Amino acid sequence: MSGQQQFRYTQTPSKVLHLRNLPWECTEEELVELCKPFGKIVNTKCNVGANRNQAFVEFVDQNQAISMVSYYASSSEPAQVRGKTVYIQYSNRQEIVNNKSSGDVAGNVLLVTIEGVEAGDVSIDVIHLVFSAFGFVHKIATFEKAAGFQALIQFTDSDTASSARNALDGRSIPRYLLPEHVGSCHLRISYSAHTDLNIKFQSHRSRDYTNPYLPVNPSAIEGTMQPILGPDGKKKEPESNVLLASIENMQYAVTVDVLHTVFSAFGTVQKIAIFDKNGGMQALVQYPDVMIAAVAKEALEGHCIYDGGYCKLHLSYSRHTDLNVKAHNDRSRDYTIPEGTTS
Repeated sequence: MSGQQQFRYTQTPSKVLHLRNLPWECTEEELVELCKPFGKIVNTKCNVGANRNQAFVEFVDQNQAISMVSYYASSSEPAQVRGKTVYIQYSNRQEIVNNKSSGDVAGNVLLVTIEGVEAGDVSIDVIHLVFSAFGFVHKIATFEKAAGFQALIQFTDSDTASSARNALDGRSIPRYLLPEHVGSCHLRISYSAHTDLNIKFQSHRSRDYTNPYLPVNPSAIEGTMQPILGPDGKKKEPESNVLLASIENMQYAVTVDVLHTVFSAFGTVQKIAIFDKNGGMQALVQYPDVMIAAVAKEALEGHCIYDGGYCKLHLSYSRHTDLNVKAHNDRSRDYTIPEGTTS
């Protein structure tokens, strides 16, 4: 048993719960995520106390709060946020008052949950198109939570945000803006505790429309493109002249020379780089153009370099277009530079 009691059983029940030992700067979204299995949250108060590690959560109904306390009182698994055990007890108060971070008190930033989609189904440009109909959108940040694909959308003021929320909450994004394989996606919208989003890069996951000079995140450039759909309506990955090869069932050594022999059967191989990732071996193989890479990918996907199912290739397109290969060794090779030439 833990040395610190997680609950005070003798306390009078309340629809407001007091949460302690929360991680630093715990957000309203994290609190709602923890509590929503037990009922509807109508109010929260975050970052309370000298260490800013306490919070209050108000359910719409007292029985929902009792349900949460009872569940964790009898559960072998404690309530947790970001891996930290959270201590829960009834609050002495019966409601939270004067709270600016409530999901039902108007603010200029909306928290939008897009139900029925995966990340990548709805691009940040589509989100911007839908919400900018109600006023200038300053910033957007998208992320994935247990609740699903979500976005924070910052407007100039709460009036503009309210107009967008009132018009769009419970509605669907128009079908012509969605990939064919998405049946329907409903918007669930509340107000966020945030007032000014901190966007560090322009990318397919975040955008600051007030700062055109913000740097672009190089690792996310390819994500700005709309998903390409195949004949079956499913997403296709953007094609590239560089293939990413993952090699499984490595019973024999796979060298740069071995890969060059396999992949040059389809055209000139310009560069190869081998590296280890997630306990396995991967390689980047660069062709002069996308067409050759596409043919090689089609032919070699699932191909075993050695008989008996050994060293099986799984191929995808890389976001790279020109590999930075500096060394001629057993892990990398630049075939566009004559053998023996040093830089």
